[in-house]
Amino acid sequence: MTDIHKLTGAYAVDAVDDLERARFEQHLRECEDCRHEVAGLREAAALLAATVETAPPAGLRDSVLAGISQVRPLPPETPAAAPAPAPDLADAPRPRRPRRTGLLLVAAALLVAVGVGLGAWQPWESRTELTAAEQVLAASDAETVAVDLGEAGRARVVLSRSEDRAVIVTEDMVDAPAGKVYELWFQTPESDMVPAGLMPEGSDQTMVLEGSAAEATAVGITVEPAGGSPEPTSAPIALFDFTASS
Repeated sequence: MTDIHKLTGAYAVDAVDDLERARFEQHLRECEDCRHEVAGLREAAALLAATVETAPPAGLRDSVLAGISQVRPLPPETPAAAPAPAPDLADAPRPRRPRRTGLLLVAAALLVAVGVGLGAWQPWESRTELTAAEQVLAASDAETVAVDLGEAGRARVVLSRSEDRAVIVTEDMVDAPAGKVYELWFQTPESDMVPAGLMPEGSDQTMVLEGSAAEATAVGITVEPAGGSPEPTSAPIALFDFTASS
């Protein structure tokens, strides 16, 4: 059975199960040393929480328990069988020094265990702002139309009228013929084709189309001369029709 005193660190960071918590809380009512130790560890844990608010890693409990088992402080002091002569108070050591040192060691183990997990995880380094493409893909009104181009690859267009933008995502798409480019177009309600940008080279691309998408009824891809054209010079190789999804 685990030494009940060794649960101070785990209890301080709420890393015990219900049975261990019940046993340890009963022990706390009788052990002043453990109460002091828990209070100190909770203070250290509170300082950590004030610095980085994040859910603990999955292996935190095991790491804390393993660290505590290596730096267990001295057991609670027990009174001697007979009282010793009263020492000179000027030279007397401060009480509970061993326990204080042990407490600092346990707190250090706790900080190391938590620090190792956070060092690998580092959630504060994640981006909080979405790119323009991510905003469209995550929009609540996003509409998606996909086209299978056969051996030429696959493509889908995601359009958000609230964001007034559209995004094309390609997979395994072959390059345009030599001296040619893929050009994107917005189709208007009047069936006009408005230039929406040239697709970059590469089989897998995610690109935000140029221009307003709020009134678009479809998005087309055509093969155009290098540099693009102000209007299509050939029939679209793919047409993403959004009237059917409206």
